[in-house]
Parts: sequence; C-alpha cells; structure tokens
Amino acid sequence: MAPSRGALMAVTAVAAATVTVAACDSSGTEHRNGSETSPSSSSPSASPEPSPTRSYPLSKTPRAIPAVREHRPARGPGWRPGKSSGVVIEKGDTGLADEGRLLAGELRIRYRGEVPARAGDVELALNPKDGGGPESYNLRTHDGRVTISGPAQAGVFYGTRTLKQSVRADGAMPEGEVRDRPDRPQRGLNLDIARKHYSAGWIEDRLREMADLKLNQLGLHFSDDQAFRIESDTHPEVVSPEHLTKAEVRRIVALAGRLHIEVVPEIDSPGHLGAVLAAHPDLQLLNVSGVPSKGSLDISKPGAAKLVDELLGEYTELFGGAYWHLGADEYQALTVSSPAASYPQLQRAAVKKYGAQAGIEDLATGWLNDRAAVVRPHGMKPKAWNDGLFRDSTVRADKDIEIEYWTGKEYGARPPEQYLREGYKMLNLNDEFLYYVLGQPNAFVYPTGKRIYEQWTPLVLRGTSPVPAKYSDQILGGRFAVWGDFPNAQTAAQVAEGIRMPLRATSQKLWDPGKPQLSWDGFKALAKEIDQG
Repeated sequence: MAPSRGALMAVTAVAAATVTVAACDSSGTEHRNGSETSPSSSSPSASPEPSPTRSYPLSKTPRAIPAVREHRPARGPGWRPGKSSGVVIEKGDTGLADEGRLLAGELRIRYRGEVPARAGDVELALNPKDGGGPESYNLRTHDGRVTISGPAQAGVFYGTRTLKQSVRADGAMPEGEVRDRPDRPQRGLNLDIARKHYSAGWIEDRLREMADLKLNQLGLHFSDDQAFRIESDTHPEVVSPEHLTKAEVRRIVALAGRLHIEVVPEIDSPGHLGAVLAAHPDLQLLNVSGVPSKGSLDISKPGAAKLVDELLGEYTELFGGAYWHLGADEYQALTVSSPAASYPQLQRAAVKKYGAQAGIEDLATGWLNDRAAVVRPHGMKPKAWNDGLFRDSTVRADKDIEIEYWTGKEYGARPPEQYLREGYKMLNLNDEFLYYVLGQPNAFVYPTGKRIYEQWTPLVLRGTSPVPAKYSDQILGGRFAVWGDFPNAQTAAQVAEGIRMPLRATSQKLWDPGKPQLSWDGFKALAKEIDQG
C-alpha cells in the first residue's frame, strides 16, 4: 500500500534529519561521533547508505541484552525469518557450522551450510579485517538478508545472539548496521557447587542463559568445608555422595566451549578444605593446644602439598581451559591475634624456608606461588582471591596471578588500589553488589539487579566507590557470584529465578559500563519480552 501524503511528508522530514551514532570508549563514557546526513537525490556522490528508499522511516536500534553499542540506521523493511529463510556460512568458514546450526534451530529456519546466500537468508562469515577484537562483530541488515561477520568465531556467535534477541523482542532485525564489542574481556557467573549441589542439567541451562547474555566465564567452586563435588580417580575418598561425574563435567565443558564460555574451576587451599581433610585428618591444622582449625590444611607437612597437587593435576587435565582458581582466602591460621604463637609449626616452617624474618604470611604466599607453578604447565593462568595476598609479607605473590577482588572486610584484605598500584590485574566480584548468598547471612541481601544496573561499574571494586579511571585497563571484568552458605534456603529453581535479573544487569554493565539508555523498568520489560518471545 502506498503511504499517504502525510506519511510521505513525515518520511521526507526524517530523511533530512541528522543521524547520530553513539559509541563508548573503554571506560564506558559515551561519545557522539558527529553527524551523518542521509543522502538525497541532489547529492549523487553521497554514500549509498542509508538506503534512499523513501517508503520506510529510518530504522530503530535493535533491542537486546546487553544493548548494542553502535547502530547505523537505514531505510528498509529489516529482516524477519520466513518460510524460505535459511542460515548459511561463507565458503571456507566451516568453523562456524555450530553457530549456524544453533541459530537456525532457534529461529526455526533451515541450516544450509556453505552455499551462497540468497534473499531472506542469514550469512555468517569470518573476516580477519574486522576491527574491535575477537569478541567484536558487525551485523548488517540490507536487501532482505542479514550478514554477521567478525574477526573470530566468538564475535560472530555474539552477533547471532543479538539477532535472536531482536527477533524474540520485536519479530524482526531492523535495517542498518550494528557494530558491537565488549568493554571487558572476562564476564561471567561464579557458582558454588560445593556447598549446594546442582545437577549437570541445571548448570547447562545456566550456560545457555549466559551465552545469550554474551557472558563468557563460568566459575565452578567445587571444593569446600562442606563437600567435594566432582568424581576423583586419584582420591575417591574425598568425594561427597552427591557429586558430578567426570562424564557430566566433560559434557558441561564441551557445551561451554560451543557457547564460547570458559569454565574456571576452583579448589580452594590452604583453607576451605574441610571435606578433603575429613578423609585426611593427619593433615588437619592444629593449634598449640591441639584444637583443629576449621577447614585448614597444615602446610608445614610435606603430605599437604602432595595431596593438593595430585588433585590439581587430575582436574587440570579434566577441565583444560585457560584459567585455574587457587582460592587462597580465609586461611584460619592468619585470623588469630598471634599466628606464630598459636601455630608454632607453621612459623618454624616459614623460617626454615624463607629465613629468620619470615612469618606465616610468607609461608601462605609461598604456598600460593607453588600451586600456581603446578597449573601453569597445563596452559592455565592462575587466579586467587584478594585476601590471599598480604601487604607486609616478604614473599610476594607472582605478578601473573589474577586477583579476584571480593571484599575489604577479611583479614589480609586491602583496598583495591593497593593491588592495582603493585601492577596486578584484577576481576571484580564486589560483595556489595555481586554476591547472592543463600540464606542471606552476615548482612548479605539478595541483589535485585537494580543497584547493579544503576550504580555498579567494573571500576567499583569495593563498596560503592570506583577506583580511579587510570586503572581501568587492569580491571579485566567481573562475575556475578552465587554462594551456598545455607544451601537449603532456596531450591535450585528459586536460585535460577533469583539471579535472572541480576545476571542480566551484570551482563549489561560488563558489555558497556556507561549509563544505560533504558530505565530499570524498561530494562525489566525488555528482558520479559525477550524471554517470552
């Protein structure tokens, strides 16, 4: 149907309008790149984009979570899946077959493989010349088809997530071009499966949810005082009755790989080892009066390192991947008023290994460095909690250990700027915003997502105040964390529902830490539309 005279006048007015494209720098500050004027018939040398077709208004920005960072509007009908639509991949890009098949299934269209694209199709392509890093992508909607390209598979995959969400929210992908990229390289969910058992299927559902939100890291804390939750061949005696089999772990890791998510396993030591020590009481740390220190390994005993290193060797092989979390937090020997007097065996071991001026902090730091040396040959970068590094120790933690900052309240914890000044790279797990602690102990409350969305950024590492922007490049990203302090406080289904909006808010602020365009109510409404679309 031809538009009315009034509609044509409105379109003509829009055609003369100025188009402003928003972009954000690495700190999340929004910038305006100037103006682009739509071409007209009086300017034959003007760029052919946006399309001069006057029967359509300029397109609106596609709606997705996290929001796209840049959209160049154009005139046209956009794209919607039809009976003849299919997903194809550019010739030679066979590595994109998984992404193509997944998208085709989600959009209920056919996957046709390496064949030329035709009208109505979605084409996936690798283009090393695309700028923006391996997780960036370009998504172009033009002439009734969609082309998604990026320098690496991850970026192309994220482009398919934007297309999927736009179709679910609005039934179509708007005309024009999206250029998108994340602000931070590490974005994810941390899950305590030690204190609360979750089925493999439940974890796989979280992986799919994370993938749609462009999150790329799942932390698995699978050993603690309460339980050890993964099958072991080297030490079956430490495994709890409810646990994941190795076959289930391999399935989880394989799915994560297809969804471009890194699994970050964690065996915390020398503290939080109660489940392991229940089977090895000879390695339990005792104070001078013979009283056990909860969950603490006596690292003065040679058998302590042997036991932990055998477990590390077994599970680094099982998981593979780029990272291993060594824990190192809340070692109870260092929480008493006089560690050397309470644990003289640890003090003697510190002096023997590091000299007369050494203390138990040095012994604990050396333990962390030694465990880091175990995981590195497996190609894994070591991580540790921030309170496992000490200000006054003579022995310093290795500089390649990534510090995951969660608190300033525990013994050994320091303000984040101290770690940053020392040159460490950090990940943000600020317990003020990002901690979902079952049972809400110690003044924790379940985060709703609103505070994350409105107040938190990756620079807010502790409390509510950001660190100076000059440290931004050292802050690699963040993870929203679920902890099972009181595991029966919520069912697994309640946990999934409880973290739904906080996880979406976290994904938004890690992809683009600037002030979101949508209000919180608008963001919630969009999430509901996408989930129900």
